[in-house]
Amino acid sequence: MAKKESKEAAVKTNAMRILDKHKIAYEVLTYQCEEFIDGVHVADQLGQPYEISFKTLVTVGKTGDYYVFVLPVDKELDLKKAARCAGEKSLEMLHVKDINKVTGYIRGGCTPIGMKKLYPTFIHESAKAHDKIFVSGGQLGVHIYLNPLELSKVVNAQFADIIF
Repeated sequence: MAKKESKEAAVKTNAMRILDKHKIAYEVLTYQCEEFIDGVHVADQLGQPYEISFKTLVTVGKTGDYYVFVLPVDKELDLKKAARCAGEKSLEMLHVKDINKVTGYIRGGCTPIGMKKLYPTFIHESAKAHDKIFVSGGQLGVHIYLNPLELSKVVNAQFADIIF
């Protein structure tokens, strides 16, 4: 069961502290999560439309640089389009075992906000069609609902066509 919480009542994640510091408005939604399955499962559990529920994926390029992609939970990242956006010859998904080491987050709790470093970030262009979108709040069981333009500012992201 999901519940909307005030920012004060919710567990403060690093992502929320960063949004607060930048004076970006957001809402927090918490839910029970024993183990992470995937973003579609979470959206279904919460009754959230897929087109406003976004997942965060991390890739590594041939150069060894990391890139972050934020896209609707029911879509697949097109690695060729993503590589072109990143200026890389090719990209591959970051291995699950490396997510925490690279981002500071765990699988299912990865958000583009407040990673260990500010990696080049790309948000699927469909996000601009919505006043607010959901992204992970930085830990399992926590979502942040915020304006995608504000999200792009705080993570220095570009909007791009990155899906099939």
